[in-house]
Amino acid sequence: MSTTTPEKILLEKTRDTMQRLHYSIHTERTYCDRITQYILFHYLQVRAVLLIEPEKKVEVFLTYLAVQDKVAAFTQNWVFNTLIFLYKRILEYSNNLYACVIAREKAL
Repeated sequence: MSTTTPEKILLEKTRDTMQRLHYSIHTERTYCDRITQYILFHYLQVRAVLLIEPEKKVEVFLTYLAVQDKVAAFTQNWVFNTLIFLYKRILEYSNNLYACVIAREKAL
């Protein structure tokens, strides 16, 4: 009996897509790690739940990384690009996730 969870199916589709698009193995592993972290952070059990208010979910996750994990801006951007890849390429979500990001002013 197979123990295939929705998360495993999602990650397998991510790996297949990234290999088809010739992403490096390092990028593939990093994306899958961050997607797993995102899914666990939101306690997501079902794939369809990912598509309920995704902008809010992304914003909350990025805020958590910045405030609690204190990750650098580069890492936040990397994670944001990972989530864009997840929603556009894997989940085929057509709305724009950029609405969840508030532009910040450059320091003078």
